[in-house]
Amino acid sequence: MTRAVVFAYHNVGVACLSVLFKHKIDVALVLTHTDNPAELIWFDSVAALCKSKGLAVITPEDANTPETVERIRVLQPDFLFSFYYRSMFKQALLDTAARGALNMHGSLLPKYRGRVPINWAVINGEAETGATLHYMTAKPDAGDIVDQQAVSILPDETAADVFKKVTVAAAQVLNRSLPGLIAGSAPRLKQDLSAGSYFGGRKPADGRIDWANAQRVHNLVRGVAPPYPGAFTALPAGTLKVYRTQLEPQTPAGAQNLTLVARNGACLAVCADGSALRLLEMEFEGKSFTAHDFLALFGDNPVSLET
Repeated sequence: MTRAVVFAYHNVGVACLSVLFKHKIDVALVLTHTDNPAELIWFDSVAALCKSKGLAVITPEDANTPETVERIRVLQPDFLFSFYYRSMFKQALLDTAARGALNMHGSLLPKYRGRVPINWAVINGEAETGATLHYMTAKPDAGDIVDQQAVSILPDETAADVFKKVTVAAAQVLNRSLPGLIAGSAPRLKQDLSAGSYFGGRKPADGRIDWANAQRVHNLVRGVAPPYPGAFTALPAGTLKVYRTQLEPQTPAGAQNLTLVARNGACLAVCADGSALRLLEMEFEGKSFTAHDFLALFGDNPVSLET
């Protein structure tokens, strides 16, 4: 029987572990993360799944310590699998797997190597992304590709919408790749990193809106919409969070660039280049905010926006 040690978290972790169970992989140990109390936990629990299956689970702060590496080494795994585990592996840990260590990444590698690839793909206005199963190396997301599957990104979909598609794609990729991995016949396609891209992590502060162009604002809003921290802008009386938007085909007559106004029951933002955006879901100073609320607070006067 093929033996694996699995590093897993989030929905992709749960979905891919379930695929391993289907293929009768001997999961000797699962490493996951302790949920951060400061983080909104909107996703499925790997720890809960493992508890229901009676699997051994540990949550080390650093999986690369000599003690953890030795614990894994004595299990003699054929494979290590990483499914949305958030920490990097050093070479000593990678070397514990007799037949290789593999990661499921949420993009079409070599594009969007690095952190939060789905959010970045939406923010950058991509029309597709996907899931890629690849061998791990000390360099992040740089190893040989086994298989990948694309998913579409529709113009108004949020990162959370796309994440659901990528989770399904990840399970499908793993399901069709496992027989070849077990038999030793799975393909290995070397990545051309020069044809790809690398992106770092994002913080809530990175959701600040630059009102230069409506399409770029729309993409940012989609890319960080709940359950992520959200896009935001400073108004004279406080902070406005913007959770859902719609591109306007025409700029409102007489509207000034870089202003927010209430027109015909809607809040409209006019960007620096004259393109416009309808703000459909908002929150102001922690409370739901509508065009009616905007009029009550600011009246008919346009409010200046920042680039």
